[in-house]
Amino acid sequence: MAAVGDYLATEQGVYGVILVAGLVVVSGSEPALTAFVTVVTTVVVFWAAHVYAGTVANHRKVGGRMIGLSESFVAALRPSWGLLVSALIPAAILLLGVTKAVPDDAAQWAALWVCVGVLAILGFVAFRRRGSRLAVCLLGAVGTAAFGLIMVALKVLLH
Repeated sequence: MAAVGDYLATEQGVYGVILVAGLVVVSGSEPALTAFVTVVTTVVVFWAAHVYAGTVANHRKVGGRMIGLSESFVAALRPSWGLLVSALIPAAILLLGVTKAVPDDAAQWAALWVCVGVLAILGFVAFRRRGSRLAVCLLGAVGTAAFGLIMVALKVLLH
């Protein structure tokens, strides 16, 4: 639960899951290996760009004090882990296709539906953290999962 609370249940975690879902969609009917490489490579590049941008943005003067480069890097690194963590489960599912434990198409659909489920959990957790009632938490789960459902619809329409 610490990984969900600390990394996934963040803005970067939600964004990462939606990014992964989109990458699975654009992989189309490519082999699972192509989808896996696309997901892992793109997420790592987005993560590195996010850390770089955060480091550059935080490396400035605040109230006459210069925030050092290493301090800026650490400040950018911690919240960005959600982008990487968000890809772990879908990437593991895509590996099932790569290893031929399941057909490529089944691995990609499973990875996409897992993204929808993870988004629902993240939405629920976000509203639960605020102390919202169960009904509001469930609505938050549905609202967040809707982003993944849009990706599912896109995959159906495109492929």
